[in-house]
Amino acid sequence: MYTPRAFVLDDLPEIQQLIQHTRLAQLVTFGKQGLLASHLPLLLNPDEGPNGTLYGHMAKANRQWQDLQDGAEALVIFAGAEAYISPAFYPAKAEHGKVVPTWNYLAVHAYGKAQVFSDATRLLELVSALTQRHEAGRAQPWSVSDAPADYIDGMLKAIVGFALPIERLQGKRKLSQNRSAADIAGVRDGLAASPDVRDQTLARFIPQEPA
Repeated sequence: MYTPRAFVLDDLPEIQQLIQHTRLAQLVTFGKQGLLASHLPLLLNPDEGPNGTLYGHMAKANRQWQDLQDGAEALVIFAGAEAYISPAFYPAKAEHGKVVPTWNYLAVHAYGKAQVFSDATRLLELVSALTQRHEAGRAQPWSVSDAPADYIDGMLKAIVGFALPIERLQGKRKLSQNRSAADIAGVRDGLAASPDVRDQTLARFIPQEPA
């Protein structure tokens, strides 16, 4: 990931927080079957290994797990908040007009080699943990145990799990840090005033004062 120094995010707890707040990740591999990608919900154990370990599963019919089993390096992309930045946000536009549009965003790339598993007990623990995470906060959260046991057993036979110790991390926080304090404030205020909730979300990541 191309990351100018001004946009580097290298604080491990902050990177791990962004990973945990990303509900759907992209798992990319290049192996014997060529370039493959899957969109998957993942769990992070931040204390397992120097950078944490990712856990997930995919359908057994999804041949990408075979590349993982063969030892292909995986890239996992966690895309955070993002927004289009209009030149109209910059006070510099009125001063000299030498401004162009850009895009601000948060992103993390995690690299490693996965260990594949199909043990039913381990898979059940994984899908239960994923379910608990995403059902949390609901008035009546659904639990894996709510479904018939034989049905769940059959579903577990149709998936494979994986653990991916993170060997390398890249973090990027592009929030107009290369602009003047006035332009940064203009970006923050412009996004905060937008009717698009995605713009409002990114605005909250822009500090009141430049770092």
